[in-house]
Amino acid sequence: MSVRLLIAEDQQLIRQGLIALFRAEDVEIVGEAEDGVAAIDMVSRLHPDLVLMDISMPVLDGVEATRRIKRNSPSVRVLVLTVANCERRVAEALAAGADGYALKKLSHGELMAAIGSVLSGRPYLGPGLDQQAVREHLDGTAGTLLTNREQEVLRMIASGLKNKEIAEALRISLKTVETHRTKLMRKLNLHNSAELAAYAIRRGLID
Repeated sequence: MSVRLLIAEDQQLIRQGLIALFRAEDVEIVGEAEDGVAAIDMVSRLHPDLVLMDISMPVLDGVEATRRIKRNSPSVRVLVLTVANCERRVAEALAAGADGYALKKLSHGELMAAIGSVLSGRPYLGPGLDQQAVREHLDGTAGTLLTNREQEVLRMIASGLKNKEIAEALRISLKTVETHRTKLMRKLNLHNSAELAAYAIRRGLID
């Protein structure tokens, strides 16, 4: 496929790696942007087919840059390529108009498949992401499986607090905390504090 590609990525080493990767493909790199504002400007001037968009960038992040690019140039495809493995951020990017979202741990072949997918008009959500969790964030139901107290206990567990510390902070008994922890693991089909913490982070319950 012949593609005019803009890379929006603040880390030069990653940009250079992507450029080297695309040398063997029918891909023309039309520009490199180090922040979201530069990406918006380059899209308006260079008219790429596709933007590879990082999420965490200075000046303006990838979500807002995507929103403005899609508003001004709706035919330009945006594939978010990031290390941010968080379904809340995925949902934000998709709601802003991104055509796909992939993690930077993709293989060369997977990345080319992702590019082909979004250029063909097929939304792409890469491996390693919980599609159900993304849908919950998009429709506003994320976290509704848990009660407010369970979410509160979960956030504290994810922050590294022990049962006794949680009990003292919430002014509840140690046994009540243990009951909440047991219910959380049963509801979420998780088995230890590390898995609970990972779940909380991925669902955007803590930063």
